[in-house]
Amino acid sequence: MEKVCFFDTKPYDRIYFDQMKEQFGIEIEYFEPKLGPKTAFMAKGYEAVVAFVNDVIDKQTIEILYDCGVRILAMRSAGYNNIDFKAAYGKIHVVRVPAYSPYAVAEHAMALLLTLNRKIHRAYSRTREFNFSLNGLIGFDLYGKTVGVIGTGKIGQVFIDICKGFGMNILAYDPFPRKDSDIHYVSFEELCRESDIISLHCPLTKDTFHMINEKTIQWMKQGVYIINTSRGALIDTEDLLNAIKDEKIGGACLDVYEEETELFYEDMSYAIIQDDVLSRLISMPNVLVTSHQAFFTKEALYNIAETTLSNLRNYFDGKALENEICYQCTKGEDCPRDKNQRCF
Repeated sequence: MEKVCFFDTKPYDRIYFDQMKEQFGIEIEYFEPKLGPKTAFMAKGYEAVVAFVNDVIDKQTIEILYDCGVRILAMRSAGYNNIDFKAAYGKIHVVRVPAYSPYAVAEHAMALLLTLNRKIHRAYSRTREFNFSLNGLIGFDLYGKTVGVIGTGKIGQVFIDICKGFGMNILAYDPFPRKDSDIHYVSFEELCRESDIISLHCPLTKDTFHMINEKTIQWMKQGVYIINTSRGALIDTEDLLNAIKDEKIGGACLDVYEEETELFYEDMSYAIIQDDVLSRLISMPNVLVTSHQAFFTKEALYNIAETTLSNLRNYFDGKALENEICYQCTKGEDCPRDKNQRCF
């Protein structure tokens, strides 16, 4: 039975991994610290490491892991923008979970919009104190509003279907439009100008980094709502905060944040938060922040564990790594891999 080490372990991580590990013939050593240059030494003696999107997997971490004998890094997430692929290429295979539940993320995006728009969170707090006033709780009908969806992968498509159920008009932007679909694609600028609500469902790349910024916000309608359940750095947070203060943006629903690494998934209720931008965002009455929980359903956790363990089992058995990503892949060049090969 092969052994792997598991970083940044939370109680909920273990539920399905423990249920399935014997089925895949894998023994897991769980570590609570995040993976990074100061903790990578803990992987000594293990050929495989399981990590998460908030771990620091830079060049230094990669070199330490490699020196410790690690040859595969299994991300239990879809995101991988925290990995130095140039450093990993030729040394450590990197696999991921490309899709664990598009429904979970899309449904959470709509839940955030409904909650912020109809002030459900504020009403809940009021009624628990027997305050039944309706002052300040006015929302707007979603029916007939135009929603701009940036990114039409699996999550974006599910979100579009949900919006259709509310009778909303759909605009979409994606540099790689889906062929043979009825999705109404427009330019990014047109989407910004015409949408009452904008929802982000795209990966973080050099092209999408800070795609919501001072310039693009100026294209948007007065009072636009922005939803982000993808990656924090898609939005320039300082520019977002300024636009909220200027009332250009009417509301922001954020499940992710640029500088979330040291905060999200942790109990910080006892601490003084040093991040002034996040503190100011959370204090805004028209901003709703959740702690990167859009994926967090039973179905998603099951799929994450199953795919991660399957990725590792295929590696140990010398099989093709269907979910491998590499330096060539991220550069958009032709990858040398085919169905029977690995990236190196």
